[in-house]
Amino acid sequence: MTDRLPEPPAGLDDPHYAAFAWARFRGIMAWMVLAAAICVAAIIAAMAHVQGPLHLVTMLAVMGGVGGSVMMAGLLMGLAFLSSGSGHDENVTRLD
Repeated sequence: MTDRLPEPPAGLDDPHYAAFAWARFRGIMAWMVLAAAICVAAIIAAMAHVQGPLHLVTMLAVMGGVGGSVMMAGLLMGLAFLSSGSGHDENVTRLD
């Protein structure tokens, strides 16, 4: 039997690193909101140019479809970066 000292917290278990990682994730999401808004505005402008004035329901559908898709892609990529950068991916294969 060996007396092992507990390991210091690593990754998201460390409160200081967790604060940094979540702040970086929120920064990524803020940029994705901007990207989604630009994409939605460009699609609505292009559709209005091609088809003429758009109905409110059409604009809401574009906002939900295009904006939601861009935000979902940003969310999933942000979570993948968070998981990889915090060491959680390596912890899955570690045997204690």
